[in-house]
Amino acid sequence: MSEPHPSPTTAHAGTSREVFLAFLRLGVTSFGGPVAHLGYFREDLVRRRRWLSEETYANLVALCQFLPGPASSQVGMAIGLMRAGPAGMAAAWLAFTLPSALIMLAVAYGVMQADATGIGGGWLAGLKVAAAAIVADAVLGMAKNLCPDRTRRSLALLAAAAAALAPGAFGQIGVIAGGALAGLAFIRLDTAPVHEPAGHHLPGRIASLAALALFAALLVGLPVLARASGDPGVALFDTLYRAGALVFGGGHVVLPLIEAELVRPGGLTQEVFLAGYGAAQAVPGPLFSFAAYVGAMMPGPPNGALGGAVALVGAFLPSALLVYAALRFWSRLAADRRVRDAMAGVNAAVVGLLGAAFWDPVVTSSVTSGRSFALALLAYLALVLWRVPAWAVVAGAAFGGAVFL
Repeated sequence: MSEPHPSPTTAHAGTSREVFLAFLRLGVTSFGGPVAHLGYFREDLVRRRRWLSEETYANLVALCQFLPGPASSQVGMAIGLMRAGPAGMAAAWLAFTLPSALIMLAVAYGVMQADATGIGGGWLAGLKVAAAAIVADAVLGMAKNLCPDRTRRSLALLAAAAAALAPGAFGQIGVIAGGALAGLAFIRLDTAPVHEPAGHHLPGRIASLAALALFAALLVGLPVLARASGDPGVALFDTLYRAGALVFGGGHVVLPLIEAELVRPGGLTQEVFLAGYGAAQAVPGPLFSFAAYVGAMMPGPPNGALGGAVALVGAFLPSALLVYAALRFWSRLAADRRVRDAMAGVNAAVVGLLGAAFWDPVVTSSVTSGRSFALALLAYLALVLWRVPAWAVVAGAAFGGAVFL
């Protein structure tokens, strides 16, 4: 007879070193995107290591789907926090993110070298085509899951039109806020009871509120500080922090938020931006590791490894603060019908936001000829119909670009 899973109140506390080693293994082997990551976490941490119960794990997944930010990374942070306190939270994030971040830094230096030597245009074009196929799949998949009724499908289409008419960061924030208001006005969801996660290291009430206050202070204060100081490092951190704080619905939504701020004359080019985004699909771990590439590729300092580190911390810090703040109050938050309705509206608006970004800049920058259209179509078919892993689709598109584009 198998031993039952221990509850979080009876499982022994762990160490940050133990957490780091467990998540480092996951960071190296977890291919397939956030849904696959959650499956890997459950198999390793719930079923094999028995760090927490199935019920607690399900509640953590629900919490992190509810919050903005990369859900799988947030689940990892929450497990690290419950297992070994704040040090465990930091260890889980660092270990899970480090492998993909290092790969993306290597990609950035490879793109720099290709640009400096004038070679590599074909495979960069192939990476852009891969990004088009993957974003198309993300838009359709999110639409199916997040817009199951006529009200939310209508909201997504209106959000796409609004995002196309008002591009830029402020327009996107307006679309998200409008989605929340529309959800309150027009969406009614059944409220299911949700149990609060338990564990050895749940933060206290004061610490949770302090984390929430810091999250809000940085969200409001960083843009002011960036403008007042004129420091490009502060501006880079601010851009990635706001992207991490406003991403609902999955890591793909970071694409329009970062593109609106950083892709401009004198900044990142569309070609370089989309090539890195395509490459990010082929690495294990969180898609938000794309931030390391973005920071490294900035035209002025901080760039390189330092810029990558600044951007990476900026992108993930909102998630850490929100998980720390929300863990204790999750049951009350998720049981509030108004909050759930507003979030349903936000998620529908996010589908529209990503749909608008799929057209411009993804399609307009990557599908520019009959050959690039054919390659994009083949990549999409491989991904959706033939179930080829994303990393293999990216590699094949890069090779196809080098040969045909």
